[in-house]
Amino acid sequence: MGLLVLLSFALITVSFRESDGGGLHSAQALAASALHPLQVAIERVVRPFRDLYGYGSDLVHARSENERLQREVARYRQEAIQYRSAFDENRLLLEMTNYRAPPSYPADYEPVRAAITAYSPAQLQQELVIAAGSRDGVRVDDPVVSSAGNLVGQVTRVEARASKVTLVTDESSAVSARVLRRSTTGIIVPGRAGSGVLSLDYVRKSSFVREGDVIVTLGSRQGSEPSLYPRRIPVGRVTAVDQSDTDAFKTVLVEPLVDFGSLDGVVVLVERRGAR
Repeated sequence: MGLLVLLSFALITVSFRESDGGGLHSAQALAASALHPLQVAIERVVRPFRDLYGYGSDLVHARSENERLQREVARYRQEAIQYRSAFDENRLLLEMTNYRAPPSYPADYEPVRAAITAYSPAQLQQELVIAAGSRDGVRVDDPVVSSAGNLVGQVTRVEARASKVTLVTDESSAVSARVLRRSTTGIIVPGRAGSGVLSLDYVRKSSFVREGDVIVTLGSRQGSEPSLYPRRIPVGRVTAVDQSDTDAFKTVLVEPLVDFGSLDGVVVLVERRGAR
């Protein structure tokens, strides 16, 4: 063993010291040329096995991915069946109880578009005047939205050709609302004066709500009296959620979806006759 190691070191030393045209280099080149066909043959034999291994690995991964997708499809089908069952059951209950839902937005409303002609100078009285009135079908308590369909406020005074709109940021405003795609409900009221931020009050500590959730109008009924606002009008997006041990409810701050400082026109939702 030691003799082979010494011989190897000797050959390496001679190879480094010998010129490119030396006998040892010539022998190495000759051996390489002689072995090249063998290397090519070995490569041709080995390549199909290497490709087969890669194909087998990809096939195993594909099967695993396919099984995962099949499980997801089965879960979605089960959820669809449950949702359809709940929908059919709900429809049956409504038919049995002769339930009359509040007007549906936007199907049961006629939009009346109006330009803004004046703003309230008072900080606490968040109001504006629009160029549409009773001659256009506008009535007191009609909901008002932006051109994008987001909640602006409600009509609180009507004249023949003009109306006053009280914004959702006004200190007198209160809108029943809920978190979109959740059962969490509360009342939208103005936040700190002048901040332009809203607050979703009376949210129970056990209710689930998080930053980024969208708040929409609830549109519920109180006895025989319907809500002033139809259901599912977008109001704002939750920006902060907090709770303490001493408070009975969560603190939920909401950023309005409407930029009230850049409004130049609104849409009054006039309920169609026979909608209720």
